[in-house]
Parts: sequence; structure tokens; C-alpha cells
Amino acid sequence: MKHLQVDLKNTSSFIDLEKFNNYENRVIENNEQVTKKTGKGNDFLGWVELPGHISQDQITEINSTAKSLREISEVIVVIGIGGSYLGAKAVIETLSGQFDYLKSEIENPHILFAGQNLSEDYHYELLDFLREKKYSVVAISKSGTTTEPAIAFRIFRQNLEARFGKEEASKRIVAITDKSKGALRDLTDQENYKSFVIDDDIGGRYSVLTPVGLLPIACAGFDINAIIEGSKSMMHIADKNSFKENPVYKYAAIRHLLYTKGKTTEILANYNPRLNFIAEWWKQLYGESEGKENKGIFPASVSFTADLHSLGQYIQEGLRNIFETVISIEKTRYDLTIPQDEDNFDKLNYLAGKPIDYVNKMAELGTTLAHVDGNVPNIKIILPEISEFYIGELIYFFEKTCAIS
Repeated sequence: MKHLQVDLKNTSSFIDLEKFNNYENRVIENNEQVTKKTGKGNDFLGWVELPGHISQDQITEINSTAKSLREISEVIVVIGIGGSYLGAKAVIETLSGQFDYLKSEIENPHILFAGQNLSEDYHYELLDFLREKKYSVVAISKSGTTTEPAIAFRIFRQNLEARFGKEEASKRIVAITDKSKGALRDLTDQENYKSFVIDDDIGGRYSVLTPVGLLPIACAGFDINAIIEGSKSMMHIADKNSFKENPVYKYAAIRHLLYTKGKTTEILANYNPRLNFIAEWWKQLYGESEGKENKGIFPASVSFTADLHSLGQYIQEGLRNIFETVISIEKTRYDLTIPQDEDNFDKLNYLAGKPIDYVNKMAELGTTLAHVDGNVPNIKIILPEISEFYIGELIYFFEKTCAIS
């Protein structure tokens, strides 16, 4: 079976190979600090072995709750901010049909988000959209007092109670919160909401493989078992003490080596718009984790080929403090070939009969070579395809690399 791979060939002209190989022992030591929970921040490392510790009973409970919400909901509103919504939104956006949001009839509810901003217009318009919809709420907050989600939950809880009555509303609310303390826990116990626990040793930006991410993903109808299996697969791969066999080690080492050479901004690029919100989740994970003590690589992102016609100029010839990491997808979900045109008005008949992805891959190759020539090192993360399993691998890959890095 194929797995996520990291290709570093387009960084070789920017680094000293001996220096890179010298990172191997250092990366192994860092990994041991993470897995044995002996380094800084070790009280927030509950995510490290999480894929292997999630029981089938827990998965069954999450799936059962998601099924109950789907049966009574046309829309499910997930309330949270930061890691409490970014991971779920990233996975759902990646796995969903890109125009599902326009369809009036779909198999599973639309998953919408609230409490991730303080925009009055956004929340008014969401309420207006829900006016004649059967909807439910998943409220995510350890404390229940974080300003943005707390305001949103107050608004949507009262709206549910006004529309459906307090008893019915309580069946349409699921809380994901602290086990024993906090305002949301107190309200959950008082109103007898169905609830899941956010463990104390798992921070928000590492919570996508907990109920925080898994319940909304299951509500959207995706296979969370496969996501867990993918993350478990990468968890085992990430413990192989060899650069050759361990993509996590390679990515962590090359990032740090490029950083020491003045490459202080990392641009995460993709050539498939399904991955745009993976980049948003990645930016929080790395920005919040590494941006400390006046240090850290600044995380940015682009969506190609669209951004080649805007930010491409800066990447090509701007300040040379950047390196690029490309998520490359080997196999598309669908096939669509370029047709022959009798008049050939656009002079593109030489592409007739080829899949659009062929052109996309050529654009990826050409862009990579141009950027490398422009003094931008290029790392490639290769996924065989977009599926629950490989997104699970990608999530754990980024989490583990971030901790080691």
C-alpha cells in the first residue's frame, strides 16, 4: 500500500548534504522527547499516541451521535474558534464535493460554522438562512467563556429554544467541553445535553483527531474509522529511526536547516482547491506552535494555479527569505479530458484528449523548476489521492513534524 512521501530533491542545491545528515540523531532525540513526553510542553502531548488509543467504543459513540443529529437536521452548525473548528472544516472541505453547498438535496446535512469571528453580518445572515431549516448545534469550548463561540452559542441556543421548545432544543445540542469544569460543562449538566470531553492534555490545534474534529466530520457523512487508520499508519511510520524511511524526520530537519540559512517564511502550496482549508489549519498549527520567543518560521499559503497569476510574481522575484512546500496529489477523483476544437481558435488542440490533470501536473512541474531557479527551495509532500485514509496520514504527519520541528 502506498503512503505519504516527502521528496527533497529540489532542496539539494540549497543545503550541505553533510549538515543535513547530521540532523538525523538530533531529530531522533527530539522525537524521543515528544513520544516519551520529556520535553517542553509535555503536559500537552496527549495527541501523540491518540490514534492508537481511540477505542472502537468511542468511535461507535461518535458515529451514533452523528447519525442522530443527521436524522433531525438539514444543517448542523459547529460553534468554535481556532483549533475547535479549523481541523473539522479542513477535513470536511477536502473530502466534500466542491459544489455540495449549492445543492438543495444532499444525503447528509450541510455543516456550517459559527463563533469563529465576531461579524454581526455573518451571524445575522446565518440565522436568516436557518430560519426555515431543521438544524442542530455542536458547541465546542473547554471553558465556555471564550468570547466568540460563547456569544454565538448564546444566540443559537436561544434561537433553537424559541423555535423548537427547550426540551426539543436540548436534543439538538451537543457539547464538546471540559470533563468537570467551566461554564459550558455546567450548562451541559444542567440541561442534560449530550456531551464529549476535550482531554486536558490535548491543545486545540492538535484536537482534530478527538471528538472536536471527528464528530463534525462524522456528521458530514465521512468515514472517521478510515481517518483514524490513516493517522495510526503515520504514527507508526513516524517512529522509524531513519531519514530514508521517515518522512516526518525529513520534513522537520529540512525546515530547520533552511531556517538557519535565512529562509524564514514557508509557503504551503497546493494544486487542488480542495486543500485550501488544510492550509488554513496548517497555518494555525505551525504559527501558534513555532511563533514564540521572537523565533519561528512564518507560515503562509497559496492555491495554484490561481495564485500564480497574483502572488506568483512575488514568489519568483521577491525577498529571498522563502521556501515552498507543495502538497502534490497523484490521482484525481474524477476524469475530464480536454476536447478537440475544429477551429482551434485558442491554439490548444495539441492538448486535446489529455486529462486536465496532465496540464495541472505540467504546471506544477514547471512552477517548481522556475521557483527553484529563482532561489526558492521546494519540498514536495506526495499524497496518493484525496481520501479519508490519506487525510488521516497528512494530519498526523503535520502534527508530529510540528512538535519535532
